[in-house]
Amino acid sequence: MTWTTIPPVLPVRPNTMKQTPDKSFARGIFLTLEGPEGSGKSTQIPLLAAALRTAGYRVASTREPGGTKVAEAIRTLLLSGPSNEPIMPETEALLVLAARSQHVAHVIRPALARGSIVLCDRFAHSTFAYQGFGRGVSLSWLQTANRAATGDLVPDLTLLLDIPVARGLARRRQARGGRNRLDRESIMFHERVRRGFLTLASRTPRRIKVINADRPVEVVRAEIEALVLGWLRTRQRRSSA
Repeated sequence: MTWTTIPPVLPVRPNTMKQTPDKSFARGIFLTLEGPEGSGKSTQIPLLAAALRTAGYRVASTREPGGTKVAEAIRTLLLSGPSNEPIMPETEALLVLAARSQHVAHVIRPALARGSIVLCDRFAHSTFAYQGFGRGVSLSWLQTANRAATGDLVPDLTLLLDIPVARGLARRRQARGGRNRLDRESIMFHERVRRGFLTLASRTPRRIKVINADRPVEVVRAEIEALVLGWLRTRQRRSSA
């Protein structure tokens, strides 16, 4: 599998940020949380959202696949597909990208236009890790298709919550609810996914920050909150300089 570098295209937004009393930004901030199964993203996002709101920021939280009625229907299909008809890797990738296209158009871009910080549970890096590294779908093709689906939307900052596969899957087994289609994949599949995430992070370390998620929730929460608030302050200072 070869890696094709994603062109450094950022979402179209002004270089300067106009601060309003509630600390909303002129063109918003797009922040994503990524990670293998059981890494705690869904736990950490509401905690981070609360901290940002307390600090005065306007926040919108969402998830992938999902975020709209159409995208949530695709999510249900992806996670509980019929056992008598295996979903092909390319089909899975196309469904994920279809859901993302709806999500970006109807949720993410409108929230960014309102000046919000958008917190998203998974985005393109999950597609590259799961369908690319995990399933073996061409990364070059996935990158091209993702750019078409999102209109070149790229997160401003990504937090990769990393956890050993065995620990993450154990957390998933202890969680409420039944196991979904991804939970039932082999250990080898999940190892490929984790390696994929870490490979992506190693290639863009300034934008993807790796967080050790194999620690108590409160410890991880404190590190994420300090990192994100510090990053926002630095970004604002540089923009107003």
